Amino acid sequence: MGFVSNNNAHLLSKMATNDGHGEKSPYFDGWKAYDNDPYHLTKNPDGVIQMGLAENELCFDLVQEWVVNNPEASICTAEGANEFKEISIFQDYHGLPAFREGVAKFMGKVRGDRVRFDPDRIVMSGGATGAHEMLAFCLADPGDAFLVPTPYYPGFDRDLRWRTGLQIVPIICESSNNFKITEEALESAFQRAKESNIRVKGLLITNPSNPLGTVLDRDTLRTLVAFINRKNIHLICDEIYAATVFDQPHFISIAEIIEEKDQQNCNRDLIHIAYSLSKDMGFPGFRVGIVYSYNDAVTNCARKMSSFGLVSTQTQHLIGSLLSDDVFVGKFLVESAERLAKRHEMFTKGLAQVGIGSLKSNAGLFIWMDLRRLLKEPTVDAETVLWKIIIHEVKLNVSPGSSFHCSEPGWFRVCFANMDDATLKIALRRIRSFVLQRSKGVEEPAKRKCWQSNLQLSLSSRRLDDIVMAPHMMSPHSPISSPLVRAT
Repeated sequence: MGFVSNNNAHLLSKMATNDGHGEKSPYFDGWKAYDNDPYHLTKNPDGVIQMGLAENELCFDLVQEWVVNNPEASICTAEGANEFKEISIFQDYHGLPAFREGVAKFMGKVRGDRVRFDPDRIVMSGGATGAHEMLAFCLADPGDAFLVPTPYYPGFDRDLRWRTGLQIVPIICESSNNFKITEEALESAFQRAKESNIRVKGLLITNPSNPLGTVLDRDTLRTLVAFINRKNIHLICDEIYAATVFDQPHFISIAEIIEEKDQQNCNRDLIHIAYSLSKDMGFPGFRVGIVYSYNDAVTNCARKMSSFGLVSTQTQHLIGSLLSDDVFVGKFLVESAERLAKRHEMFTKGLAQVGIGSLKSNAGLFIWMDLRRLLKEPTVDAETVLWKIIIHEVKLNVSPGSSFHCSEPGWFRVCFANMDDATLKIALRRIRSFVLQRSKGVEEPAKRKCWQSNLQLSLSSRRLDDIVMAPHMMSPHSPISSPLVRAT
């Protein structure tokens, strides 16, 4: 049963009724389109396939096997019921010791045990969303700003700004250098804020990147640390995709950088990490978010604030048991990387067969797809027109670059790890049909869903070097240049 508006918005607070949540965005509109017409193999084969959800469902069988073999880890089983009372009445917002120790150990393991994390600095929050808002509250006053490189996760507009009054000043990154964060771009953003009388309190980075699926190299991380120390502002590192790296180069945490010998003058009070198990383990429903700060005052303040978003002790108990199993964790991390690599290759090769390129990536649950050549003109309006066709006719929920504040129209984030192989193949068939029809200039009747149930195409399994492309298309991050697409 839905709620009927009675136009009593004036009875609510200005904060509750403003547009700070950011729902008026193609990113969220795509979700609504999926919710209204969700794809199902048998019940709704012509529905929208969800490719806008960065969810990791590739290793649930491993977790489920562990749960079955370790029933004592849950207080809701006969084997674990003897701990039901103790876990149920636990109220310490520091968290269960086993949980904090398990998370700290897992964070180190994900980073190749090249750095150690202190369990006493593990602060709980309601997912990464809660972690980011908590850090915003601790580090900035209303009206202050964080610098954030573009393109960036659309949810930051909500997580950082809605209830805190924080502003975001974009650091403009471009495809000409694969969206690398440069010192020039950092200085430019900082000066723009200064000229607008906006006080910059921090720099927020996502590593590995959402939506790019890339990792920051050591030199870039050192540049960032030098920049924030020079400006005396905070560095917030969102590392929630740390265990989704499936190919070289390996992930480098900010925790490793500040341990280097030449970083002795680094002010560690300015360094903070946001983490969660939503992406690396595929547990978004558990709402396990973490703030890890090297600043004692921030750690103490965040721990007090965590009362507003604690992880349930039932979840803490289960997670603590799971992450303390070294054999399971080792197997999970290896298998997860292998499955992500296989899925990434399957998807990018399928796109390449019709001349669709993407930014070269080695991490994350998505690719940054390049559809610039399909735009009638290089504008956000043209990108929006193309996105609406993909949503409403091709029936794929992909997210346009404009919702990620990308400065160049025509890029789209496409998620590939939240579905089974069969669904991914159907999505690729729809994309293939769409590109082929568009290149031929064939206009289908509005009501005919030619890229769905009527489609009988099968994807070719030929090698990439057998596909007819311009030579520079062999790079996975090149713009679209297939003869079929160029015909448009």
